[in-house]
Amino acid sequence: MKVIVVGSSHGGYETVRGILAAQPDTEIQWYEQGDFLSFLSCGMQLYLEGKVKDVNNVSYATPTDMRAQGVHVYLNSEISQVQPDQHQVHVIDHATGQERDESYDKLVLSVGAVPAVLPVPGHDLKNIYAMRGRDWAIKLKAKTVDPTVKNVVVIGSGYIGIEAAEVFAKAGMHVTIIDLLPRLLSLYLDQEFTDVLTKTMVDHGIYPAVGQSIQSFEGQDGHVTKVVTDQAEYAADLVVTAAGIRPATGFLKGVVDLDAHGLIKINEHLQTSQADVYAVGDATLVPFAPTGKLNRIALATNARRQGRIAAKNLLGTPIAMPAVSGSSALSVFDYHFASTGVKEGTSAKLGVDCASVLVTDTIRPKFVTTENGNAKVWFKLTYDPTDGRVLGAQIMSTADVTANINAISLAVQLKASVYDLAYADFFFQPGFDRPWNIINVAAQKAVQHLNTTN
Repeated sequence: MKVIVVGSSHGGYETVRGILAAQPDTEIQWYEQGDFLSFLSCGMQLYLEGKVKDVNNVSYATPTDMRAQGVHVYLNSEISQVQPDQHQVHVIDHATGQERDESYDKLVLSVGAVPAVLPVPGHDLKNIYAMRGRDWAIKLKAKTVDPTVKNVVVIGSGYIGIEAAEVFAKAGMHVTIIDLLPRLLSLYLDQEFTDVLTKTMVDHGIYPAVGQSIQSFEGQDGHVTKVVTDQAEYAADLVVTAAGIRPATGFLKGVVDLDAHGLIKINEHLQTSQADVYAVGDATLVPFAPTGKLNRIALATNARRQGRIAAKNLLGTPIAMPAVSGSSALSVFDYHFASTGVKEGTSAKLGVDCASVLVTDTIRPKFVTTENGNAKVWFKLTYDPTDGRVLGAQIMSTADVTANINAISLAVQLKASVYDLAYADFFFQPGFDRPWNIINVAAQKAVQHLNTTN
């Protein structure tokens, strides 16, 4: 059997790995439009801050290693057309200019997404950058040591925007984050958490310009010099846009079914509307465990699961894509946080009724000093107010306690309740934890609320 995989990021990479693990004699052709295989944009901050020295190390795989496993790797190779009736794709080799058709038995589309372009005047000025992909990583790295860059404006306060802001603040620049939403990181954390993180960012020279919409970019001699919003103007020697992504599916219109946002429609086995054509990654929706509905959650973890599931299905082992909780984590200067599932701030948009309890405590017994690793922790547990089913949680501390969120993610997927978590068995050792894990404490508090209100 011959399988063609389009795209080398998380979903494409995991599809190839899955095929090799199950049927290594499968003929695999792996196509990447760029000149580098499997760059991890989620590792870009580590490179920009110098924690990873070589940009080429921010990758899952090399062409040499994959070819040694029998995979036919093609870089600088664009799949410009898909002809499902003929089971063919049209390939443009940008290195040589040659074009050809390739047949397939199975096709996996891991086409991903590209940064959204703000349709405002001046968006084509120079020094307006994105933070996605190896080419942008190299350009951004140069700007971190550019003495002409004093003022940086970041547009968007999701993970990518916050990472960009921290990078340039640490590099000594004055940073402004502009977002239409009323709070930084509001899609990931509730206000109890974002208030603390926003203050921390302000203390490190990052100004939050929230609740503002971009009106234009202005410049001189073709280079951006300011960003104009509906409320103010901000000086800018560099603009980093992180205001969302759009699926890279333009070439698939009329080929496979797309939704109104250009996302590829797939069934539970990740099959598109065309026979023998599968799709994974940021250009698709995933089943969201707290609601049981499809949702757009562009995370590497989801793309990798889809890639492995797609490999099993195309090789003849039917398996449905499992529901995910949307778990993620990030560090913001000294703080580390993680969240999963439903938050109070996102529940209305998801059409979910919820209740929450917030617990603040220390991560270890009081007799353990700060110097010996004790720290304050915030934990918020969200649940169904009728039956106590766990819907999500958020956790934050200057100590890294983010792994606790994995227990909540599993609870969400297993449809566990706060009654299950209240006395769940978590280990205790005073050098690591409290006698009652903070998950226990929050769940016990939630049970009390349920018992008094129901």
